[in-house]
Amino acid sequence: MTDSISTRLAELGITLPEAAAPVAAYVPAVEASGLLHISGQLPFDNGQVMTGRLGEDRDLEYGQRAARACGLMLIAQMQKALGSLDRVERVVKLGVFINSAGSFTDQPLVANGASELMEQVFGEAGRHARAAVGVPTLPRGAAVEIDAVVAIRAD
Repeated sequence: MTDSISTRLAELGITLPEAAAPVAAYVPAVEASGLLHISGQLPFDNGQVMTGRLGEDRDLEYGQRAARACGLMLIAQMQKALGSLDRVERVVKLGVFINSAGSFTDQPLVANGASELMEQVFGEAGRHARAAVGVPTLPRGAAVEIDAVVAIRAD
């Protein structure tokens, strides 16, 4: 990768994971009308899904790391779909789903793990709208799942 966002990733010491293949009947990303819609991404650590329920068997710090891992996977999907991260005009919105106990109310703080990553990598263009929602379960027992909408530049 030779684009300026890749240079920024290197400066931050970030190596992107391999973009995950879909696990069911969907595609990882769809480009339409100047937007890239990225399917929900799960958090991986050393090839394993980061699992658990926040406020039950996982704490806030774990949730933030899981959200960051989802963010890295989102960026990997952008790279794969667009060929160059310099085509990212703006991260428009993140939808953050947190596997959490009914008493857990720090979903926005968990979501910051991905939101802060987007701003670190893309600068002002990484600031986005967001939803942070607690859910009772996620695919494969994941602690967090995040989808995204990204405005893109034409080739």
